[in-house]
Amino acid sequence: MNTSRKIQNDLWYIGASDRRLSLFENVMPIPQGVSYNSYLLLDDKNVLLDTIDNAVAPQFLENLTAVLDGRMLDYVVIHHVEPDHLATLQEVLVRHPQATILCSMQAGRMIQQFFDLNESCHIQTVKEGETLETGHHTFTFYAAPMVHWPEVLVSYESAYKILFSADAFGTFGALNGNLYADEIDFDRDLLDEARRYYTNIVGKYGVQVQNLLKKAATLDIQMICPLHGPIWRENLSYFIQKYDKWSRYEPEDNESVVIIYGSMYGHTESAATVLAGILADKGVKNIKMYDVSVTHVSYLLAETFRCRRIVLLAPTYNNGLYPPMENYLLDVKAHFVQDRTFAMVENGSWSPVAAKCMQEIFANMKPNNIEYPVVSIKSALKPAQRDELEKMADNFLI
Repeated sequence: MNTSRKIQNDLWYIGASDRRLSLFENVMPIPQGVSYNSYLLLDDKNVLLDTIDNAVAPQFLENLTAVLDGRMLDYVVIHHVEPDHLATLQEVLVRHPQATILCSMQAGRMIQQFFDLNESCHIQTVKEGETLETGHHTFTFYAAPMVHWPEVLVSYESAYKILFSADAFGTFGALNGNLYADEIDFDRDLLDEARRYYTNIVGKYGVQVQNLLKKAATLDIQMICPLHGPIWRENLSYFIQKYDKWSRYEPEDNESVVIIYGSMYGHTESAATVLAGILADKGVKNIKMYDVSVTHVSYLLAETFRCRRIVLLAPTYNNGLYPPMENYLLDVKAHFVQDRTFAMVENGSWSPVAAKCMQEIFANMKPNNIEYPVVSIKSALKPAQRDELEKMADNFLI
C-alpha cells in the first residue's frame, strides 16, 4: 500500500520507518526505531532526493512507483552515500535506467565502491554553488564534508525555501504518522534522541557543523528536510540553536549533575548513591545516575554533551581502569568533548589506580576541568569518608 505523503503540491515524502531494527549501524540501540527519509519532486524534470535502507526497500519502491505514476525519473540526487541512504540505489536504477545520478565527486567514487553499476549508468558530479534546474525549481548544492562523511552535500531548493540537510538535523525514532516536528511534543518525545543522534553520529565534527551552519545562515530557510526524523517547518531556530550549541561543545545544563559509575559488587554504587544524596542536600536538582556497565555508551555520551558537571566513580580492574568506564571515556575523548567539569572517585582493595588511569585519558583530551582531590575508597566507603565526599562536592559545585 502506498504510504507516501504530500509535502507541497509537487513534493512528496516517500520514505519509510523501521521499527524492527534494534541497533543503528549495528552499534547504537534505537528502541523507538528509525525513519529513512526520501523525497520526490515532480516537475519538468522529476527528481528523487536520496534512496533508503534495504530493510524498508519494498515500501520505498512502492511509494516511488505510485507517486511517479508512469512518469520518467530524470535525476537521483545523492546527498550522502552511507548505505542507510544509498542501499536501494541499484534497485531504483534497474527500474529507471535513464536517471542521472547527481552527487559530489567523492560520492561518485564511493558509489562505484558500493556497486558494480552498468556502464550505461550516468553519474554527474556537482561542486559547491552549482545548481540543478528542474523547471519550476532550482536546487543549489553546498558541500558539507564530515557532517558526517567527507562526501556529503546538502541542497537548497529556492521556490519552497527548503534545505535538504542530509544527516544534519536528524533524529533517531520512527515516524508515527506525524511527519512534522511541530506535530510532536518534541522536547518530551524526541529531544533526547535528537541529542543522542547528533552526539554519536556527528558530535565529533563540531567545526564542520559550524561551517555548515554558517552557510545555512546565508539562506532563507523555511523548511528542513533531513534524512532521519521529522521535517521542520516551524520554529526552525529552536533546532538550529541546539545544533549551534552542541557543535560548540557548550553544555545545555549548567546546574544539574550526571553521575556515571561502575561497580562490580555494589560498593562503588553505594558510594555513588551516598554522593547523590549529598549533592541533593546541597540543592542540586535533576541528578542523573547511570551504571556504566548496563547503560549503552551512546546514552552516556549524549548526557555528557548535555550536562556541564559529571562525576565518575570506578573500581580498579586488573591494575587498570574498569573496562566499561574506560570504553566510555575513550568515546568521550574520540568525540572531542570539552569544557566540562569532572570529579572522580576511585575504588580498589589493595592498590587503587582507577583515578590515575582516568587522568591519563583526560591528559590527551581537549580542555576539561578536573576537580581535586580525588576520593579514594579501599573496598567499601567508610563513614569517616563521608567528609571527603562532602568536600569534593563543595569544590565541584563552586
